[in-house]
Amino acid sequence: MLPVPLSLVVSDKTGRLLHARLAKDHVGLRLPSVTAGLVRGGALVWTGGCGGVDGTVPGPDVQYRCGSITKTFVAVAVLRLRDAGRVDLSDPIGRHIDAGAAAELTVGQLMSHTSGVRAETAGPWWERTPGVPLRALIDESLGRDGRRLRPGRMYHYSNVGYALLGQLVAGLSGTSWDALIAAELLAPLGMTRTTTRPQQPHATGFAVHPHADLVLREPEHDALAMAPAGQLWTTVADLARWAGFVAAAPGCGDGLLSGSTLAEMREPAAILDVPGEPWAVGYGLGLQLWNNGGRRSYGHTGSMPGFVAELRIDAATGDAAIAMTNSTAGFGAALAGDLLDLLAEHEPADPPAAAKAATPPALAMELTGTWYWGPAPFLASLTGEELEFRAAGPWTRSFRFRQSGNAVWTGIDGYFAGEPITPVRDADGEIIALDIASHLYTRAPYDPRAPIPGGLDPGGWQPAEAGAVPPQPRPQPAGQG
Repeated sequence: MLPVPLSLVVSDKTGRLLHARLAKDHVGLRLPSVTAGLVRGGALVWTGGCGGVDGTVPGPDVQYRCGSITKTFVAVAVLRLRDAGRVDLSDPIGRHIDAGAAAELTVGQLMSHTSGVRAETAGPWWERTPGVPLRALIDESLGRDGRRLRPGRMYHYSNVGYALLGQLVAGLSGTSWDALIAAELLAPLGMTRTTTRPQQPHATGFAVHPHADLVLREPEHDALAMAPAGQLWTTVADLARWAGFVAAAPGCGDGLLSGSTLAEMREPAAILDVPGEPWAVGYGLGLQLWNNGGRRSYGHTGSMPGFVAELRIDAATGDAAIAMTNSTAGFGAALAGDLLDLLAEHEPADPPAAAKAATPPALAMELTGTWYWGPAPFLASLTGEELEFRAAGPWTRSFRFRQSGNAVWTGIDGYFAGEPITPVRDADGEIIALDIASHLYTRAPYDPRAPIPGGLDPGGWQPAEAGAVPPQPRPQPAGQG
């Protein structure tokens, strides 16, 4: 984790407000203990704790079970293998491992919870009972009834699906999923307090009686085949390092995963559809996504008997909140978001420094300026490494492109995602049109120099009949209306 510059340490006033918000859930929800932290620029800028672990207020190095935050580590391991050419997200997982009834489901569907595979195991609640090996999991839970929904139909969270992804990592790497994560992710990031079983000092998981000040110790087992769904124990300090990496903060795990792949993880692959409501919760590739009135954040929640945890990263700033407690019922759903809000309100981040402009290639400059799709004008502009086509009229459409290694500009979002720009040149080599997915953009409306699909009326442009087209508005002289 990066050292904390003095400019990043929160003020005493902000620290008191953050602690008060943490204490609100500690007291109001009767949590045995709760610990939290805030990360900015890859550095842990605030930590807090309430309650006790072995008689001491928990600090940032006390372990808690993080539950399904484990899935983010498994997802990164899969994507590292994908980027190395070992697996494709469109591969049926049965091509690589024994997966029972899930064999035809793709790796990408399992990562995004769109595979339709059953949510939980068929046997006793796996989170409170000793784990079983993969063969038993397949026989008991991935038979004919292992698939609940048509693949790709909808978001359906599946712990069983991530058990298979853990086995995929193991099968392709020749070691266990957790050994691979320890060697290739935890060690480079300095996450020395993240393990598959608890190590002192650690919190004990409790259920708190709903009507009395009583607690019941929750069981803890090795989940074996189901471990990739929620086995890891970790600390606020270690999750701060992980948050910096996932948010692509400079100096946090550089080289472990490309920036484009990290961005791919947080692209919505599925949403939780609530009738009559805008989407608020979705899932990417190993990351939960939240949309609060257009303000986006990503990360993951986690729960196991006796524990609840959350890692939430603000998509606009990269600031991250971490919260963990040793109560089965857990803290409120708003805690992590409220901590981020307090940080943003009382310690606003500096705006990001403008990237140093690179000299654009000659072709890029030839693509800029005004283009017309039929009669509709678009302005093409270079911003950093991106070429943006933005409608210049009353429309709201825009398309972004980025140059790939073969010097071809390819769409990165919207309607033309994945579609290349093909320049159309005349006999002298001048670019007279751009072909994007068969849509032709010309330098003038229906420029006759370009091969307009369907050809042009031989009569060309002609005056409209009186009243057929309202006259174009004329600019008024200054001071006259």
